[in-house]
Amino acid sequence: MSETQQLLQRKADATPRGVGVMCNFFVDRAKNAELWDTEGRRYIDFAGGIGVLNTGHLHDKVQAAVAAQLEKFSHTCYQVVPYESYIRVAEQLNTLAPGAFAKKSAFFTTGAEAVENAIKIARAATGRSGVIAFGGGFHGRTMMGMALTGKVAPYKIGFGPFPAEIYHAVFPNELYGVSVADSIASIEKLFKYDIEASRVAAIIYEPVQGEGGFYAAPNEWVRELRRLCDAHGIVMIADEVQAGFARTGKFFASEHYDTAPDLITTAKSLAGGFPLSAVIGRAEIMDAPAPGGLGGTYAGNPLALAAAEAVISAITEEKLLERANHLGDALKEKLHGLKKSVPQIADVRGLGGMIAVEFNKADGSGADVDFTKKVQAKALEAGLLLLTCGVNYNVVRFLFPLTIEDAVFDEALAILEAAIKA
Repeated sequence: MSETQQLLQRKADATPRGVGVMCNFFVDRAKNAELWDTEGRRYIDFAGGIGVLNTGHLHDKVQAAVAAQLEKFSHTCYQVVPYESYIRVAEQLNTLAPGAFAKKSAFFTTGAEAVENAIKIARAATGRSGVIAFGGGFHGRTMMGMALTGKVAPYKIGFGPFPAEIYHAVFPNELYGVSVADSIASIEKLFKYDIEASRVAAIIYEPVQGEGGFYAAPNEWVRELRRLCDAHGIVMIADEVQAGFARTGKFFASEHYDTAPDLITTAKSLAGGFPLSAVIGRAEIMDAPAPGGLGGTYAGNPLALAAAEAVISAITEEKLLERANHLGDALKEKLHGLKKSVPQIADVRGLGGMIAVEFNKADGSGADVDFTKKVQAKALEAGLLLLTCGVNYNVVRFLFPLTIEDAVFDEALAILEAAIKA
């Protein structure tokens, strides 16, 4: 029995099946856009730990910053003994986030925690309880996160009941015949049939839906959300856990729009592989919870904050915003070039380096899940890690490090082309 087979057996014996695992091998080491398994096989990583590694595996700046912090201290709990790095990174985020108003930031550990706390902040600021989210959205695996998530399988099956007063409207998606007007009308219907607008604390949306299929929100729609929120005193929350931190060619995906949300949640690539999340928002809204209402034992961990400072520096100094656009354009050009010979390619889309390809049956009769799985499997056989997504499970998304070397990126595109053609 090989080492990998032994590890797979130990995994089956020691860990629950509810933790789904894509790969049947185990990582030994990784650097930038490449990783090697315990048997020495090399892979190109276009999954990025589900969007966590915009600056790649073990970026030199991140590694050095965390090592330096580890020489000082690893934990005090910020709410017990504070440290300057928490303030320093908050100041940077307050400056970088869109919106011409005073901002404050609070740190947590995971994206789901950031979402939960954004809802808490909105409820404290408004004195209301209702929350509106959208079909196809993903906001985490906690109870509130699952309640907000607009995708049942696999995230919500068997885990209910969920927190009350969470309502779902439809997300605009021209590919599936849902216009901006349709989406806004569905919110108005909620006000009419389910909950009066004066009891809604927040509307939460993803500027680019992640798990839902990498659909970017139209600018007109975000503008209409802002109008609704302003008209009814509702807090507007942009969940940028996956779309943030250079992935779309901007520090924040919300910068692509001409109106700013009140609160932004961010995580994943914020700290280059270390667990850190944040809620950034209007100072008066962020100040609504009483002292002790926000926080967490590990919230704003000093090692993760050191990593975040290094990530912000790397994005700026290495021009990763420009590189996201360059790489994304190259990938889209490759996929568009394949459309003539691959009738299953129904759509190629994305902002910056947040790109997806959607596969339908060749006769146009609907989602081709089998084809999507085969592309993923063929790529994996050839050493390229890809993730799927979408409510219909027919989308391949690309979350490559923005620091990937040109030669490695070109190699990955050749593998991708062969996998799609195969």
